[in-house]
Amino acid sequence: MNIFRIIEQLSEVDADVLGRFDSRRSVFKALGNTAKMGALASAPVFVSSLFQKAYGQTTNSAVLDVLNYALTLEQLEEDFYKQMTAAGKVPTGAPQGAIALILKHETAHVKLLTDTIKALQGMPVSGTKFKASAFPADYATQLVVAQALEDTGVRAYKGQAGNLIGAMAGTTSLLQVALQIHSVEARHAAHIRTMRMQAPWIPASDSSLPAPLGPVYTGATPESNVMQAGVDITKLGAGYSANDAAAAFDEILTKPEVLDASRAGGLVG
Repeated sequence: MNIFRIIEQLSEVDADVLGRFDSRRSVFKALGNTAKMGALASAPVFVSSLFQKAYGQTTNSAVLDVLNYALTLEQLEEDFYKQMTAAGKVPTGAPQGAIALILKHETAHVKLLTDTIKALQGMPVSGTKFKASAFPADYATQLVVAQALEDTGVRAYKGQAGNLIGAMAGTTSLLQVALQIHSVEARHAAHIRTMRMQAPWIPASDSSLPAPLGPVYTGATPESNVMQAGVDITKLGAGYSANDAAAAFDEILTKPEVLDASRAGGLVG
């Protein structure tokens, strides 16, 4: 293996290749030390690690944008549940236990995303709050807003998943982490629905409900959608209603849709 030839060839397509290392001297010193130690047999492993470290320092700004977007939503949810807890309207027993656990999950999501962004040399957003004037006074409406926030989160993560394909934080797949959070958000949404004495899935009729609930289920691809991969699900066989077809699939929300004033954007204080 001609390591110096590899560096020379790489510099032809990346003029900053040596600048990605601590310094030119440290590169050659490290290579020299490897040879001196008689570890030439491990040179391919050494070089792989060296270049992985050098190029790992360059983080796609689009990935950081996705993570900060997710962090904004998680902070919004966390603050909502903090306000909900402080308002003292949640009944004792199972309801209080559920809201306390959901808040604990949201706090964990905020910490994980914050730490990940920092590890990628990014600047995490901070201070996102739920608009105090939009906070409902009664418990029933608080649950409606909680459902809307959780369903927004599910659709938002789904809308950004494609942008995290191949993105890594060390040896951890960022897509895997995002989908793990996404699935927990979906469980939150389902549980909040049962607390409202509703079915745990999304009926197509939710999109016609008044704000703040209704707009969460609309968008370019609304939750009432019955078409999947160009196939009308209601045409697959007898007995598949539009409600059945819509409930069987979740749909995405784009970032501009989520941040629109009619949805989460209008709830940020």
